[in-house]
Amino acid sequence: MNTFIVSLYQVLDSFAFLMIAAIGLSIIYGMMGIINMAHGEFIMLGAYITTLAARWGLPLGAAILAGSLGVAIFGGVIDRLLMCRLYNRPLDSIAVTWGLSLILSQGMLILMGPTLPVVTAPFGHVAIGGSTYQVYRLIIIGIAFVIPVILYYVFSATRFGIESRATMQRPESAGMLGINTKKMYAITFMVGSGLAGFAGGLYAPTMTIAPTMGQSFQMQSFVTVVVGGVNPLVGTVTSAGFLGVVQGLVSMALTSFFGRMALLLVAILVLRMLPGGMSLLVERIHERRMEGKQANEKNR
Repeated sequence: MNTFIVSLYQVLDSFAFLMIAAIGLSIIYGMMGIINMAHGEFIMLGAYITTLAARWGLPLGAAILAGSLGVAIFGGVIDRLLMCRLYNRPLDSIAVTWGLSLILSQGMLILMGPTLPVVTAPFGHVAIGGSTYQVYRLIIIGIAFVIPVILYYVFSATRFGIESRATMQRPESAGMLGINTKKMYAITFMVGSGLAGFAGGLYAPTMTIAPTMGQSFQMQSFVTVVVGGVNPLVGTVTSAGFLGVVQGLVSMALTSFFGRMALLLVAILVLRMLPGGMSLLVERIHERRMEGKQANEKNR
């Protein structure tokens, strides 16, 4: 029983990391066609802002929100200066944002030094099935399940969500209907940046705060988004769930290094079999179910 609980925790912990780290990058790519290679550094900025705010006296929850808001504002500035010229130009966006990532990491090294004292994770530990788990990490796992629910509501039941999806699917038609597509792109980039800052803030109490910490997020979040496919929400959830199982179980059986290697190998296999990613598989399953329902209705 204890082995099952430990395995379940490892899987859920890996899922939470991939989900929270990748969702901001997925929204920017899915909505704007921009591959943000500075996504890891945006997460790093969120962790720095959160840590500094907590050290200055803010409660951890307020500090995380400050990190999210700070990175969202920074993303808005970057969008006006750079990204507005790169909409739907993925290759150019890779080069520009990669250069931005180098500037951010080296600039933070110069300004803040190689490391920053960490903030202690709150709430202590809890014993479950003979093993001890950090309560804060269990809260992060819960947040990873709440985030896609909130985003689903935002993108399916609000004016912003409807206009953003229209901009993603038919930008010319959306513009003809009076939607300010440039404004939607700018807001989308700010939302994706804010989610990156939120990821950094959440994980700030759990890891070493350093200018290079974004690298540990960048690779895994990028793989999650690529495996997820074009649908930013459905793809990320299914991809994070599938890859989380692989990485969690392999990491528990061997080490975290082999877990990351397994993540990459499985991602290559998935993309070989499903070039459209996990979201394409979900769409095919949904279409087959609809066809089956229509066939049953005709037979009746």
